[in-house]
Amino acid sequence: MQAVVQGVDETVETYNVVSDGIVAQVSIMKVHGKFTLVYHVETPKIDVATRAILTEIREQLIREYPQKIQRLSESTSAALKVEFLDIVTAKLKALMPSLIDTTYIELSATLLHEMFGLGILEILDADAGLEEIVVNDSKTPVMVYHRKYAWLETNVRIDSELKIESFSQQVARKVGRQITTLSPLLDAQLVNGDRVNATLYPISVHGNTIDIRKFREEPWTVTDFLVRKTLSSSLVSFVWQAMQFELSFIVTGGTASGKTSLLNVFLPFIPPNQRIITIEDTSELVLPSFLHWVPLLTRQPNSEGKGQVSMLDLLLNSLRMRPDRLVVGEIRKKEDAQTLFEALMTGHSVYATLHAETAQQVVKRLLSEPIDLPDIEVSNLDLIVTAFRQRKDGRRRVLELAEVSEHYVAGQVELKTNNLFEWKPRTDTIERTINVSQKIQNKLEL
Repeated sequence: MQAVVQGVDETVETYNVVSDGIVAQVSIMKVHGKFTLVYHVETPKIDVATRAILTEIREQLIREYPQKIQRLSESTSAALKVEFLDIVTAKLKALMPSLIDTTYIELSATLLHEMFGLGILEILDADAGLEEIVVNDSKTPVMVYHRKYAWLETNVRIDSELKIESFSQQVARKVGRQITTLSPLLDAQLVNGDRVNATLYPISVHGNTIDIRKFREEPWTVTDFLVRKTLSSSLVSFVWQAMQFELSFIVTGGTASGKTSLLNVFLPFIPPNQRIITIEDTSELVLPSFLHWVPLLTRQPNSEGKGQVSMLDLLLNSLRMRPDRLVVGEIRKKEDAQTLFEALMTGHSVYATLHAETAQQVVKRLLSEPIDLPDIEVSNLDLIVTAFRQRKDGRRRVLELAEVSEHYVAGQVELKTNNLFEWKPRTDTIERTINVSQKIQNKLEL
């Protein structure tokens, strides 16, 4: 990890990342023979003698503090972390009294990461510029998705499949789950909001995998999206007005297009005197404190197959909580969609995300198997907002905002979408279309 990079053509950017006191230098480089930019991270070097002392301290801790070690392996408690770092620092000072303070901090944090964290991946996780960290196996470099540079190859490798499996089990313990050869899949959310997905060989053919989707510490705001041109002021004004008058909508888009982030930006437009219930598989929505907000999370069954709380369970329960607005993180199953649209038909304002590339595809998905809702229910949906990510440069835009309206074709009623706003790629602007509103304008005028 501290090796010199050969054949560097150009260093594009350099910055520091700090994780629990460890200061690492990150360099984004153009390297000869590589198809992508390289993410090179350089951590403080630890010589053989110091490594041996750390191993000795590790063994001492296991002997002297077995209960504390057990608790740390199953917990993410900040207080326990600080206590562990203090104990290790004291032992280091006794064995190596001539080091400077920053070195004690770095060595203590290194031991913390190796014993209870994800080793070098903890450094990558501390980089606010990264959205995703991916371990594909022990034979290939760790890959990262950078907010500015997209996918990058790193100079980091996890040197054995056993270590990757150990990292996965470490994550599982902290969330009260297991990942084994009998149960080789893990989908978990850490306390800091990061989502971790792990698979074990032979389910993943080339080796054990870990995928960390990083949680943004500072939630996006509508101002951020206006500055980034993800939204336009006219579109935002339209959505704000629609939400003030309790119209319902679905945010759709492809993978990593920013569906949940977009929904999160719109929700603060809800008046603060109304009660909001959000239902998610993983906690991604973050609403301002001035809103009357109750977040609910689903729960996976335990190792014995008990204790599951499904989205349908939460939806049915939320209807007894007098909600003014219902928000579902993602519609996946027929039962979820049925319950949500029944709530819509009984006068609730509902918002959700759904995986589809366009507004028209949303209507088709809702009307077709496996969701297969009746036309009369889907017709109650007011708007569809489509999120889009330009894969070449990572730009995210609202591709279209459409209303759902009824059309008579050969005497039969058909549901179609009518685009009111569209993104124009050539000018990179989101503009009002010339289409006349066939439904929403009448609702707003009421």
